Amino acid sequence: MIKIYTQIEQSEAWLGRYRGSSPVFACILGFTETGLLPGISAAGLTPEDRKYTACADAEFLYYGAEHQPEFALPPLSAGASPVLISRAVVAALNIPVYLFNAGLLNIPTVPMIDLGGSPAKCLSTGAAMEIATVKHLLKQGLLWGSRLSAEISNGYVILSECVVGGTTTALAILSGLGIDAAGKVNSSHPICNHEQKWALVQTGLKKIQNPIDPLQLVAAVGDPMQVVVAGMAIAASRRCGVLLAGGTQMLAVYALIQAIAQTYSLTWQPEAIVVGTTRWVAEDPTAATVDLALSLGKKTTNQGETIPPLLATKLSFADSHYPQLQAYEQGFVKEGVGAGAACIAAYLSHDWQQDQLLAAIEDQLQQFSYSQIMNRKQ
Repeated sequence: MIKIYTQIEQSEAWLGRYRGSSPVFACILGFTETGLLPGISAAGLTPEDRKYTACADAEFLYYGAEHQPEFALPPLSAGASPVLISRAVVAALNIPVYLFNAGLLNIPTVPMIDLGGSPAKCLSTGAAMEIATVKHLLKQGLLWGSRLSAEISNGYVILSECVVGGTTTALAILSGLGIDAAGKVNSSHPICNHEQKWALVQTGLKKIQNPIDPLQLVAAVGDPMQVVVAGMAIAASRRCGVLLAGGTQMLAVYALIQAIAQTYSLTWQPEAIVVGTTRWVAEDPTAATVDLALSLGKKTTNQGETIPPLLATKLSFADSHYPQLQAYEQGFVKEGVGAGAACIAAYLSHDWQQDQLLAAIEDQLQQFSYSQIMNRKQ
């Protein structure tokens, strides 16, 4: 149920070490005005819908379909929110969930740890966040990475995200760090909008002076989630395993980890960290995810950067009864809210196979569909 794409020996060692272990699931939520640009993301049908995507995902991840949400899951052009996948696993396996507000536009009524961040402006401004905010969020990430890892004995932490427009800010961070990422990143569209993303990134990067340190880069063209997860991963890797949950966005975080640790002389354990996603991301024909992961070891600065171990769940929706899930096989949605990592965890801790995963996810979708019908009747 898991395929390894890079760093085979390190990946196998990580999987072997945490086989049978139960994780904790952390989701770091943030907002960037980049996500409101027309056509930039399919994680919400309209820009207005996308203002509330992270809030809706947080509520559903924590409470499930039976809860009357303050923010309903937004309509999509096709497919269903990946939070259905994550919720199916954390609910069935009783995985502890921690929600972190790194900088949201709206605050959902769900138990959440506020990190004192703020939403980011569009990366094209070259001034997405205040540098003081970014430094504060790094400290919070380091603090909470230590706290979470201290509660884990012989296990690992899943660090997931929900940031609409996050693959575009990821492209900006990767490019700003000197990594050849143009044309390689993923998106929630069936065919990635590379030209739109690259034009935005070039506009933002041209407004900053090089060289700048990684925190200044995040402040210029990043989003609030990135530096929090980087800090969490650095600190947590010293005590436990870390599963960075996502594709392009977590590859950008991995690159940030290397840059921040080097610039600020922070110790971390590379062998403790892997990147886990879905095969829809890893094998996206309109991107180059594996090549992007390999590019992290070929930075122009050549300062000892390492290639991240990249894993993916083999979950398939080809035989699903639901067209919303079958849409994933046509390239819609692909990943989000730690969906791929949740499936990896289900296999590691309980040996869940394709049939068990699919049944649990379809059950979540059925509950969600039923709750929508009942809400309309009310």
